[in-house]
Amino acid sequence: MNDRLLRALRREPVDCTPVWFMRQAGRYMAEYRAIRSKYTLLEICDRPEVTAEVTLQPVRLGVDACILFADILLPLAPMGCPFSFEKGEGPVLHKPIVKASDVDELRLIDPRESLSHVLEGVRLSKRELAGKLPLIGFAGAPFTLASYLLEGGKSAHFLKTKRFMIEHPEAWEKLMVKLSTVVADLLIAQIDAGADVVQLFDSWVGQLSPHDYTTYVLPHVQGIFEKLQARNVPTIHFGTGTATLLEHMATCKSSAVGLDWRMPFAKGWETIGHEKAVQGNLDPCMLFAPPEKLFAAADRILAEAGGRNGHVFNVGHGILPETDPGVVKALVDHVHERSKR
Repeated sequence: MNDRLLRALRREPVDCTPVWFMRQAGRYMAEYRAIRSKYTLLEICDRPEVTAEVTLQPVRLGVDACILFADILLPLAPMGCPFSFEKGEGPVLHKPIVKASDVDELRLIDPRESLSHVLEGVRLSKRELAGKLPLIGFAGAPFTLASYLLEGGKSAHFLKTKRFMIEHPEAWEKLMVKLSTVVADLLIAQIDAGADVVQLFDSWVGQLSPHDYTTYVLPHVQGIFEKLQARNVPTIHFGTGTATLLEHMATCKSSAVGLDWRMPFAKGWETIGHEKAVQGNLDPCMLFAPPEKLFAAADRILAEAGGRNGHVFNVGHGILPETDPGVVKALVDHVHERSKR
């Protein structure tokens, strides 16, 4: 197996810096759009054989890992909050949390039963990879899932989420416990199904102040990573807008912490501590820059990493739908070449 990613996440020597991209399977690839012409996003997630096909599409780009094609919201439907994706709106949750007592209605689920199709997608993807590349599993973090449950979809200010968190601390705690339990169980089930690495996505946690993060969220995330320790696989903790939260995120027992592009790479790694690996952190919009500027931006990140063991090159969030796949492949090749040990 090409084990660069696994070695880097364990801060072991590698022959060159490993590269993978968040949303590396998606709308920017023609082969994905061909599948989407036949299936909705949720239908792809419901069909393990299609999930595996999409998961493996980026292999041709030369990346050092595949990430399971799924959605962070998938646990919410069996928990009692169905959702759909509406054109121009994104996810719309059909039974959002409105009052404190609604938290009691959310069901604790066993992902091995309620999300068995996701786990079968992991198994099929592993089989198709045939030991060539590692497979990354993932789940949404409790705060991000809670924000969708409370906002009912996307939000600009997360007012409903923050008000609920502050005005109903007991119900918030109960909500965090339920979501943390399901998320940890889902990640462990993905590992048991064959995932070589798992990543916890906290897409919206950067909306919180350090005080609110450490008071209302961090203990639950720490608990998730504590549970994952028993499986002895590398873990990645990622959020966006987290410059003021990194020192707190670093207290979780993850193998690596992801940086977005708002944080200078060297400063971010220093904040996290060099005893952890670091993932990041190219601005996805740089993939639209002239090649010389794109490669210069990648070189700056590599220079700030300084050849230290433990760097995984990635974008600081997800690849944008308008991105040229040829540019993505050229970037992968460039990073591999420039980082040769």
